[in-house]
Amino acid sequence: MKSVIVGTDFSKGSYVALEIAVDIANQLRCGINLLWVKKEKKLLSGEQMEMTEHLAEEKLQQLCEKHQPNMRYGEIVWKILSGKVAGCVSEEAKKEESPMIVIGTNGASGFEKYWMGSTAVRIVQEAPCPTLTIREGFDFHKKLDKIVLPIRINANSRQKVAPAAQMARIFGSHVYILGLIETAQDALTLRTYLQQVEDFFKKEGIPCSKCGRRYENYSKTVLDYASSINADLVVINTEQDRLLARLFLGTNAQQIVHNSQIPVLCIHPEDIGDIAR
Repeated sequence: MKSVIVGTDFSKGSYVALEIAVDIANQLRCGINLLWVKKEKKLLSGEQMEMTEHLAEEKLQQLCEKHQPNMRYGEIVWKILSGKVAGCVSEEAKKEESPMIVIGTNGASGFEKYWMGSTAVRIVQEAPCPTLTIREGFDFHKKLDKIVLPIRINANSRQKVAPAAQMARIFGSHVYILGLIETAQDALTLRTYLQQVEDFFKKEGIPCSKCGRRYENYSKTVLDYASSINADLVVINTEQDRLLARLFLGTNAQQIVHNSQIPVLCIHPEDIGDIAR
């Protein structure tokens, strides 16, 4: 059975990631693979490493037991892997044919700051499926009610629409379609794009609204808008296909993953995974 992959470092951010992943797995009728990746520490003795791994096993088991009653279709299972975090998470997602990876970012714990900054970006780069990143400190006091969907006039921009729609179905969200242009001469084309996207959501019965903005700094404009409406999720492209993204994640995508205070769903163009089906 396909499984949602959740990475944990036992920080608050990774706990929120697991809670959200349960809702996603229930909607997709699948299980969850909960992963902790250990690194060999030269300064730790073999006995210390063994104790660390044993403690991790206990924590993983406790998390599974806590959240399993909320799972409707699949099971939560845990694994301890060794190696580079991004590579381990990506390979597990491939093996499980995962519809999504869910990770906490900026998590700090007594184990390791595994999901901070550049590591989260590397996971997004290498992921074979959409990746949901959730920053430490995100308040999971409500469901993801407001989704921001930035749309530009390029070939890949509208590929985010189907994944955004699926997330809106899962959480009963309102989608805020944010049209973005650099120059006024693109306004007419953008208006056509926005109308097509709005028509799609209305046909699917998903509440939505649309607006347009001119921008100089794409990532700042997106995040400022998300903040202004108190949004709960931003859906973005990595700006490149998966092959190129492995080498260089688009600047805008990287800035949004680093700076967003709310969850970010990253989609590789032409590789949207099962989340959109």
